[in-house]
Amino acid sequence: MKVNFDLKGKVAVITGGGGILCSEMARGLASWGVQVAVLDIKEGLASKVAEEIKQSGGKAISVKADVLDKNSLVEARSKVLEEYGKVDILINGAGGNRKEATTSEEQSFFDLPEDAIQWVFNLNFLGSVLASQVFGEAMVENQSGSIINISSMAALRPLTKTIAYSAAKAAVTNFTQWLAVHLNHSYSKNLRVNAIAPGFLLTEQNRYLLIDEKTGKETERGRKIKEHTPMGRYGEPEELIGAIIWLCSEAASFVNGVIIPIDGGFSAYSGV
Repeated sequence: MKVNFDLKGKVAVITGGGGILCSEMARGLASWGVQVAVLDIKEGLASKVAEEIKQSGGKAISVKADVLDKNSLVEARSKVLEEYGKVDILINGAGGNRKEATTSEEQSFFDLPEDAIQWVFNLNFLGSVLASQVFGEAMVENQSGSIINISSMAALRPLTKTIAYSAAKAAVTNFTQWLAVHLNHSYSKNLRVNAIAPGFLLTEQNRYLLIDEKTGKETERGRKIKEHTPMGRYGEPEELIGAIIWLCSEAASFVNGVIIPIDGGFSAYSGV
């Protein structure tokens, strides 16, 4: 039996598509023949990614969308359906953390501002829920589709400092499993919902935790992460793509409701 990884002609919607990780996912999927809709609240970033894909011979459009505004997502869906006629894949990539929602020597847990905590939780969790409602509805109409959420190591075990982010990603993990069951029971057995849980990649959202802003040297937190990652390094954005291709394809046709760590062994290591 030949395993089917073919994605040519599929349509993928990627929220947060202008970011470091999701732009890499967009380019990776496009290289496999997927028609990509790059969604981002920052229109310029989305346009840049879409243009890069088109210049490389792929198919892509950019759409401005706010994952915390359902009307904005509905408008984005209309543009995607007008251009491509369907939605096969949704990657809920919009997310991130804020320094203001993170404990530090300068900011204790007791002083964390409510609005910062709410912003981080809403962006990661509610943004995934709303996008799944809007684009999942299009999948239900076609009776097939794959939704991929972005969880985190912080969902498996709460990380120090990142209270809101850890809680939000734990909610994303729970939502992934819940939605997988709900869509199968209520709509179609051909709908799948999974998540990837990236390990530690050096991005703009976590740079301040891993690299000292004043000295440019690695922080104690950064050193601990590498010590607890058996492979001894940070991951690279392109190292997420293999799992994304697999989860989007028929090769993963019986994979549903799971969270795949891509972490260099971090989640397997107890520290002893």
